[in-house]
Order: sequence, then C-alpha cells, then structure tokens
Amino acid sequence: MSEQKKPRQETMTSAERMGAILMRQRPDRIPFMPFIFGYCARNVGYPIHAVYDDAEKSFWAQMWTAEMYGYDGGAMYGYASMGGWEFGGEIKMPQSEWEQAPVVKSFPAPTPEAVDALEIPDVETAGCYPIAIEFAKMQQKFGMPIMVMGMSPFTSAGNISEVDVLCRWMMKKPEVAHKLLRKVTIFAKNVIDYFIEHFPNYPMMAFTGEATSANQIISPKQFEEFVLPYMKEFHDYILQSGIRNIFCHICGEQNLNLPYWAQMEYGDPGILSFGHEVDLTTAIKYFGDKHAIAGNIEPQIIQNRPWQEVYELCRIAIEKAKDAPSGYLLMAGCEVPVQAPPYNIYVMKKAVMDLGFYD
Repeated sequence: MSEQKKPRQETMTSAERMGAILMRQRPDRIPFMPFIFGYCARNVGYPIHAVYDDAEKSFWAQMWTAEMYGYDGGAMYGYASMGGWEFGGEIKMPQSEWEQAPVVKSFPAPTPEAVDALEIPDVETAGCYPIAIEFAKMQQKFGMPIMVMGMSPFTSAGNISEVDVLCRWMMKKPEVAHKLLRKVTIFAKNVIDYFIEHFPNYPMMAFTGEATSANQIISPKQFEEFVLPYMKEFHDYILQSGIRNIFCHICGEQNLNLPYWAQMEYGDPGILSFGHEVDLTTAIKYFGDKHAIAGNIEPQIIQNRPWQEVYELCRIAIEKAKDAPSGYLLMAGCEVPVQAPPYNIYVMKKAVMDLGFYD
C-alpha cells in the first residue's frame, strides 16, 4: 500500500466496543467483525476441519487470528449446514484446500415417511452440539459471552430433507413441510433451554441465520408461510428465555423478504448482518432505528480481487452505514473464504482505522 497514514488511537478495547453497540452507545470507532471460521484454522496451521470438529483448536484458531488482525467480536462455533447431522444424517467435514465448511452427505428425512418417523434429538448428543457445548465451556473459562448457535428452522429443514425436496413439498405437500418445520423448531427451542440450564445467569447472545430462504430459492409468499411463523416463534422464544440479543445473518438475496424480516424481534438491540445483495441503505431503512447493522462486503471479492477493490468496497460501506442510528459493524457479507489473501483482510481493518472513527 503506497500511502501510510498515522494510525488513530483507539480508546476502547474490543470488548468495550462491542459492549457499547449492545448498550446503544457510540463506540470509539465502528467495530470490524469479519465473519471468519475456516480461514482461522488455515491461518494458524490447522486443517480447516479443525475449526468444526475440535472445540479447543477452533477456539484458539479464532482467538489467535483475531489477535493477529486486531478485529472485534469473540470466537463462536457453528456452520450453515446444521440440522442434517443433528437429526441423524451424516456430514462431510472439509478436506481439500478449497472446502471451507461441513456439508450434508446423507439427509435423514428425504421422504414424507421419514419426516413422520423423525424423532427430536437429545441436545447433549445431537450432531455438532457436543462440540458446541465444549466450545461454550471455553468461552466461559475465559470470561467471554457465550454465543449460542441457534438452528434456524427453514435452513435446518433443508439440511434434513435436502433443499430441492423441501421446495417440492412446499408446493405439492405443504403439510409435510410444516410437520418438518415444527419438529425442527421444537429442537431449536430445546437447544436454547439446554444452554440456559447448563450456563445459568451467564451472559449469552444467540446466533441465527437464514440462507435457504433467499429469493434465489423461494418466493416472498413462500417466505411468509414457511419461514416467518417458525423463525418469529423461535426468536420470541429466545428473547423470552432471558437472552437479550440476537445476531441474525440474513444471507443472500433477501430484498423481497425484508418486510417479513421486519416483523420479527431481535432483542434490545439485535445485530442484523446482510450479504452484498442487500444494500446497507436499505437495511438501515428497515432495521437501523432499532438494531445494529453489519455487512456487507462480497466474499468473492475478498478472495479474488485486488486489495484496492476490497478497500473501496469497505469505504463505500462505511460511508453508507457509519452513522446508522443503532450502530454499524463492518463485516463480510458471508463467511470469509479460506483462500482469501491475508492482505485483503488486513485492508478491511485498515479501512476501519482510516475511516471508521467517530470524532
């Protein structure tokens, strides 16, 4: 980078900065929370799958990478394909240098009969949750808030039946889709109950996310029937349980669904993150008065394009969202790719240091 500016002096720690966002106060600068998992394992010399199948390695890979880049937010555990393993299917952990997250290998309920037979799992032994529980113990040991990985009903249902099967059921056998969504929602609530019971009176935030509900896959009308009621019920349950804040990643092309997302609760405040498909100005219009906004730097640009383009996207995002009424966090629009050039992540932090301070 040809021009070096004298860095601004931070006046808050990362924990204080995130705390300010959650207390509706203005931090010293916008937080930088990159949304980064598999990259962290690769960054510290672990195989990528370690961030998903080894709680201790996952925790430290994330903590060491945060130390290296100086970004905000704590370590967290989870991945987008949750549901399949937890309900009795099989997953494949990432093995090649280009694979960055687990994928479902064998779907546990691809037929209506299998949905009928599907039993609600025991949280303590279901799929990745033994790892997630050990990860939460690491967070507790080091005095960090626990991020409870909530299973968003619709995306999780697609990971149980397979997405194309779920889509056919929505059109031809809606009662089967609803039955599956009901079972997933029951389990998702049980997960919240488990963490509340086993980590009593400990600070927590819940993470939810929806990718399968994007408009590349379903229509707004289908969202209203098959996503909204279950996701709203789940969010209400989280908040009624005593968890005060929800971090919700609204993934992909969701513009036509935003009026329905706006009918849900996210806490006081929530943090809502968006992909590059949703303009930050639009996100602020729908949610910014009540909730912090995060996003939305396109991951493929972080991986494939020169640092100058990454920096420019960050500049534009900061310019649009820095003064969002309830706060803004610079973040990738989805997970940072494992093969992203390290310098491109550095320039995201540099953009925050150059442009993100509140004077």
